[in-house]
Amino acid sequence: MLVVRPAGPADLDHLLELAILSGPGFTSLPEDPDQLAERLELGRDSFAGKLAPQQCWYTLMLEESDTGDVDGVGSVKAAVGLNRPFFSFRLVNNTQSSPSLGVKLDHQTLVLVNECTGWSEVGSLFLKADRRKGGAGRLLSQSRYMLIGAQPELFADNVLAELRGVFTPDGACPFWDHVAHKFFPMEFDDADRMTGSTDKQFILDLSPRHPIYVELLPEPARAVIGKVHPQGVPAMALLESEGFRPNGLVDIFDGGPTVACGRDNIRTVRDARRLTARIADEVEAELPALISTASVTAFRAVRQKAAVEGDAVTLTRETAEALKVRDGDAVRVKM
Repeated sequence: MLVVRPAGPADLDHLLELAILSGPGFTSLPEDPDQLAERLELGRDSFAGKLAPQQCWYTLMLEESDTGDVDGVGSVKAAVGLNRPFFSFRLVNNTQSSPSLGVKLDHQTLVLVNECTGWSEVGSLFLKADRRKGGAGRLLSQSRYMLIGAQPELFADNVLAELRGVFTPDGACPFWDHVAHKFFPMEFDDADRMTGSTDKQFILDLSPRHPIYVELLPEPARAVIGKVHPQGVPAMALLESEGFRPNGLVDIFDGGPTVACGRDNIRTVRDARRLTARIADEVEAELPALISTASVTAFRAVRQKAAVEGDAVTLTRETAEALKVRDGDAVRVKM
């Protein structure tokens, strides 16, 4: 059975493997054991309730319960931009006109902004290639919203997600090469690493002070602004199915889009119900349901058959064991 569970320090090797497989541009999964170890310790303390809510960063692992194989990762960051700025480029539409000439022109510019301070972020969604079919990605993605819905007061009213921008098959990034690299004279991987490991002061020091006119950029750069990496297209579809929409912000390094949704308007947060678990040897149900524990502490989630009747839901013993819940415990269910 596939189970989504909290990640902890013991998962370092698994997380490093996933980071290496994720490839360039996946800022939240750096190929740096020290950074990943620090993140896993932060995740452990977050799930244990040892941190202030806005300091929490919850990392989740997708595990095959029978084999112990870890095949995917996802995360929820309770708040961004508090200790380190959360920089983006905003695509701004500008209209200029000359009545005497009868000319009206529309221009787009890229403007450096820090607009999302305090928002929650869902991210780090990555699965091994052989797990990208059969609903594993949807389970892992939706588990993040089940986590938010379990205790929504721990998260912000607005939730965002950043998607990786376009890279060519040989690993080049058109937006970086033609735009960002002009202001950051370093390799993309170095800028990517510094984004996750420093206070980001270098971005404030080196970023353009004035709007960048999109029309003046080379065509390869213009073509990828706000576009998603091919590997990120399924993730974008999952986000859109939950109600996320582009908000006009793009990543300052790869030009990938940012999408956002109100916390309480996320479909899985809104539609999941808090029910009382009943355990039986067998459950009659046509379709599986998304089921999770009802609190952030020791959070777990699965997709298994469940029978809802009133305010109770009947689970099989195997499902209850995977969730580590007992008869009478509260669970959350989305049919």
